[in-house]
Amino acid sequence: MIEIKKEGIILRKTALSFENESVLNPAVIQENGKIHLFYRAVAKGNFSSIGYCVLSDPLTVESRSASPIIIAEFEYEKHGIEDPRIVKIDDLFYLTYTSYDGINALGTLATSKDLKSWKKERIIVPRIPYEKFKCLVESEGLIPEKYKRYNEFQISHIDSDPIFLWDKNLIFFPKKINGKFYFLHRIRPDIQIVSVENIEDLNFEFWEDYFSHFKNHIFLCPKYDHESSYIGGGCPPIETEYGWLMIYHGVHDTVDGYVYNACVALLDLENPEKEISRLPYPLFEPEKEWEIKGEVNNVCFPTGAIVEKDTLYIYYGAADERVAVASLSISKLLKELMKHAL
Repeated sequence: MIEIKKEGIILRKTALSFENESVLNPAVIQENGKIHLFYRAVAKGNFSSIGYCVLSDPLTVESRSASPIIIAEFEYEKHGIEDPRIVKIDDLFYLTYTSYDGINALGTLATSKDLKSWKKERIIVPRIPYEKFKCLVESEGLIPEKYKRYNEFQISHIDSDPIFLWDKNLIFFPKKINGKFYFLHRIRPDIQIVSVENIEDLNFEFWEDYFSHFKNHIFLCPKYDHESSYIGGGCPPIETEYGWLMIYHGVHDTVDGYVYNACVALLDLENPEKEISRLPYPLFEPEKEWEIKGEVNNVCFPTGAIVEKDTLYIYYGAADERVAVASLSISKLLKELMKHAL
């Protein structure tokens, strides 16, 4: 087992109107000697925007903006901008988030050159109704009942507006691999992966072909008891000598409802669609009062990480109400992962 230190809460909700319900699920990146943290800020009525603060060290908030840095502007995000992740590829920052219009929750991309001014690109995951998804996937004989179960809302919801499969946890790898962008996304209950030379290529024809060969793109499925219900992306993958370190979330059902854990796997450096190793137990799970009780009970939801020397700091949403940090030795984690190589 890996020794984990729960460093505690570093960010709580305030009386400010944009974050008076909760703060959670931050994106984190180091740049110019500072740690920049972009977090989901929730106002009354469950309307989300992106708040911003700067850390002077991994556990200390140096400054915090009194207003959100990214707000809803378009119809597709009118109910919220949720759960950001961030990477830097070449000279451009890629911030991904879930845009929510009150019905549809879809992965969306914004870019920046300076972490201050953000250009909203567009929704880059597919807008696909369940019936269309089912038709395309059935063409190769793969439509497990689990996909039906976890997308019943999209199947049964009757409304005049288009209803799409929820496609969340959009997370880029922090560099191009063999000249291609790689990113993760999640249609429950599995994690899927995409590779593409240009973001502009993510059009209708691309996704139609993608779903016609869907089983080739499902690269991580629930495997162990602690992730038996479903899994989803967590932090942007971290490049190590052994492979891409992937921290994700796993969910299992209990008599008290779902429990969200932080989990970890290792992916091949040159072919990240190949899983090398996976811990057969949670990296960490809800144990503290502030992880067990909150807006949603029993949640540790990792979304950002940094490495300083041998210490890996993982930033996560605790009970969907506050931002907390856990730390551990990255070298010990990698050695433990190699014991469970596939």
